[in-house]
Formats: sequence, structure tokens, C-alpha cells
Amino acid sequence: MSTDPVGRFLTALDPDHRKAISAKPREEQEQLAAAWERELEEDTELDSLDELSPAAAEAEAARRVLDRGTGSDLSG
Repeated sequence: MSTDPVGRFLTALDPDHRKAISAKPREEQEQLAAAWERELEEDTELDSLDELSPAAAEAEAARRVLDRGTGSDLSG
């Protein structure tokens, strides 16, 4: 498993979003990854999901970050 936050964030995304976010500047990828890590740390609902499936919790946190608008413009 990658310890790079951006790499972990990209892995948590579905293939279409992964491709779109990978095309963005590294700085923007880092901002999204930081928001994703905060989501994982702060959302208590994800704690329960993480116990059942860490990958599902990471994917849900990634979806939430993108849905909040921090990554809504996926066209590049």
C-alpha cells in the first residue's frame, strides 16, 4: 500500500475520477488528498465502515470530497 496521500487518494477513486484527478496539477491533487484525509479522520460514520471495509471507507470519503465541490470540475 502506498504511503503517499495522493497515491492513496487516487487509489480510492473510481477509474473515471482517478483519470480526471490525475490530469490535474500536483498541487490540486495534494489539496484534494488532504481534504480526503481530513474526511477519514473526522467523520465518525466512516469509522464503523472502516472496521468492516477500509477500502469502502476510503472510497466513500473520496466521493464525499468530490461531491462537496472541491473536485467537482473534473474536466481538467
